[in-house]
Amino acid sequence: MQDTQPQTIFLKDYQVPDYLIDRTDLTFDLDPQATLVKSRLQVRRNPAADASGDLPPLWLDGVDLELLSVAVDGELLPAQRYSEQTDGLLLTVDKESFVLEVQTRIAPESNTSLEGLYLSNGMYCTQCEAEGFRKITFYPDRPDVMSVFTTTIVAPATYPVLLSNGNKIDSGTTEDGRLCVTWEDPFAKPSYLFALVAGDLQFVEDHFTTSSGRKVTLQLFTEPKNIGKTAHAMESLKKSMKWDEEVYGREYDLDIFMIVAVDHFNMGAMENKGLNIFNSACVLASPETATDAAFQRIEAIVAHEYFHNWSGNRVTCRDWFQLSLKEGFTVFRDAEFSADMNSRGVKRIEDVTLLRTAQFAEDAGPMSHPVRPDSYMEISNFYTLTVYEKGAEVVRMIHRLLGAEAFRRGSDLYFERHDGCAVTCEDFVAAMEDANGADLTLFRRWYSQGGTPVLDVEDKYDAEAQEYHLTIRQHTPDTPGQTDKQPLHMPIAVSLLGADGRELSLDQEASIERVLHLTEATQTFTFADIPERPLPSLLRGFSAPVKLRYRYTSDQLLFLMQYDTDSFNRWDASQRLAFEALEQLQRAYRAGGEMQAPEALLQGLSAVLENTQLDPALVAKMLTLPSPQELAEHGDAIDAQAIVAARVFVRDSIAKALASRFLKRYQSLDQRKPYQPVAEDIAERSLKNTCLSYLCATGSADALALAESQFMRKENMTDVAAALAALIEFGPADQAEEHLESFYQQWQQDTQVVETWFGLQAGSANYGTLGRVRELMSHPAFEFTNPNKVRAVVGGFAMRNFAQFHQEDGTGYEFLAEQVIALDKLNPQIAARIVTPLTRWRKYRTLEAEQIRSALQRVSDSGELSRDLYEVVSKALEN
Repeated sequence: MQDTQPQTIFLKDYQVPDYLIDRTDLTFDLDPQATLVKSRLQVRRNPAADASGDLPPLWLDGVDLELLSVAVDGELLPAQRYSEQTDGLLLTVDKESFVLEVQTRIAPESNTSLEGLYLSNGMYCTQCEAEGFRKITFYPDRPDVMSVFTTTIVAPATYPVLLSNGNKIDSGTTEDGRLCVTWEDPFAKPSYLFALVAGDLQFVEDHFTTSSGRKVTLQLFTEPKNIGKTAHAMESLKKSMKWDEEVYGREYDLDIFMIVAVDHFNMGAMENKGLNIFNSACVLASPETATDAAFQRIEAIVAHEYFHNWSGNRVTCRDWFQLSLKEGFTVFRDAEFSADMNSRGVKRIEDVTLLRTAQFAEDAGPMSHPVRPDSYMEISNFYTLTVYEKGAEVVRMIHRLLGAEAFRRGSDLYFERHDGCAVTCEDFVAAMEDANGADLTLFRRWYSQGGTPVLDVEDKYDAEAQEYHLTIRQHTPDTPGQTDKQPLHMPIAVSLLGADGRELSLDQEASIERVLHLTEATQTFTFADIPERPLPSLLRGFSAPVKLRYRYTSDQLLFLMQYDTDSFNRWDASQRLAFEALEQLQRAYRAGGEMQAPEALLQGLSAVLENTQLDPALVAKMLTLPSPQELAEHGDAIDAQAIVAARVFVRDSIAKALASRFLKRYQSLDQRKPYQPVAEDIAERSLKNTCLSYLCATGSADALALAESQFMRKENMTDVAAALAALIEFGPADQAEEHLESFYQQWQQDTQVVETWFGLQAGSANYGTLGRVRELMSHPAFEFTNPNKVRAVVGGFAMRNFAQFHQEDGTGYEFLAEQVIALDKLNPQIAARIVTPLTRWRKYRTLEAEQIRSALQRVSDSGELSRDLYEVVSKALEN
């Protein structure tokens, strides 16, 4: 693996910085292979640091930098005053405050890690979170060192757009004709929020007037060819600004807000103060080139990065262990925004599906960690679903426990108390407590205790006393490094349904929902004056991130599907029926027995399909079977072949049994009206294309003709991509080739559409064979250095194409190992993320487990690994 193990960093070892940087002045003279960076830092001793003894040396982080000079207060330092090391610069200090000037040289063109300053399609851009700034210049690259930044950029006239954080304060040309622009950010920030962009870009401009009457300029920059795909992102930004003022009272604070679209980017987007840098796939959209899902994703990500202006920038995290302080809170905020903009129930279903499929798997895997980790080797590995999605669920529980008004009081106090500060998760919870006189002492365990809690629920009805009793037992399984888990404080939202399907009154105010505060290992809750034995609707809205076990019968689940007014629980009942059917069929497959059509599930889905009063988007979700990945997480020992066989059988059974109903609903929704990415139309297209997929699963020539007709009309990318997916999954191979080729020929100049084209093929259970995936990697449009294309092809195959990745010969696992090894030399962050399917080898049946572990061991034995990949692989092999 590697000769020396990377150093593990522990939360318990945190110490305040010895020195602070009050002001940072940067000058960049841009050149692809020899960019000159000059930094001028106003340094002073931190009054909060240990003042005993002599002045400690000053440590500046730095990686892959060519040091040219070091000066203090205008005088060059002799070599004995500083020591250059592989990961930084150590300076001897003889005064409490001073001005430090450092000159370095870097090579953006050869920076394939996409951290620090690099080139994307000839455009200079940066990514500094979490530790990319140390690849730009020597600096105390940690979030609790906050400084006011001024940035001057000098570049040839071929780079007419020169951007950085804050407000532009000067521009002109140098004596040799180079352009020169200076930006000043008046708000102190840590180095991870620094940003720089330089290129030949065009922009669209709009304005937003804040609640206090200030006019803010909004600009969205992109390559000239993409300027027509910016309207949706701009509109999403204005909606976000308005929503944040109305819901949180947060007003934007600079004169300008800028977004830049970049093709080569490791993440979705980055919230750099005043200059957000976005992965192009997360900001560019038009009806012809983007699906409904892309439009909704863009709206959510634009909101997320904008909301960070307060929950992340104005108030940031003290250290990287507190990452969920900004990310969990902001994910909760963007989820609520999206729920307000679209279907609240469907948004909740989508979020919980991600949580159950991927985050629960993370909780149960070798990289399991609490929302606030105790340690890490490489912080990039902890931009995880646990930090983001589970972190958002923790914030959501506080919101549920306190109520909306109390939560707003707490957030107001949090922003007021900590504006301009780097703080901790405890500070956030304390603000919620202090603003409301609440006690969340026990609740804090959610931040330090990993794993997914399991709730076992039993009930009893006393007809004579008219009392209904719910007994809930909670326990959290052991996770790596954590055993003997303690009870957690969680809100359990409950309603009780009567025989007529109506919610029963639960108190004198006739409330139909009650939030139970579960705080003990076992608790019994009593509901008085309940006139009949009810059917409980438990964990409404998924009020806590747990696994719930209650023995519903099939009839009870059908009842909830028909009558429950909570959209999430209505959907969850359909999923429970599907899980039961699929698990039975997996057992039959393993035993070599005959598979039987799941009658209860067919009955429930038939009723759902006929119900024209339900939100079409909810109907589409209820009709959609759990993914193979969800089934794998739901079971004990994963049998990939049984999962695939059972799911295909159930899908085909539904398709054949309900074919006439699918056709009728499809025809009623195929209205061909002008495209709009609005909630009502998105819902209708979602159901229409779900029906189309089931129709094509029958193999009917008429159904495939419907798909071909929808594909050929080319009315919008949502319908085109859905039709193409159905044609390559269920249609003849020669026709699939023909349609794929015509699609590519039309869109080969559009990067985002080509990524969609790649992903459709690599993720297809029928079409996306390993041979096809290798062909895609040899395609002229594929770039191994572009994370989006790697995610579309390699990720599409390994993470979404369950059937082909888990072929019995194990070649899928070997292929992934091969790609991970190659990627680690270019982009360690992407390598460490894409290796994930190999890390849970222990959960598979014996043969698959041995094959997956062998592939993972191959990665381990391949030579010196990056810190990113080493941490993931070593933990997967050990735990």
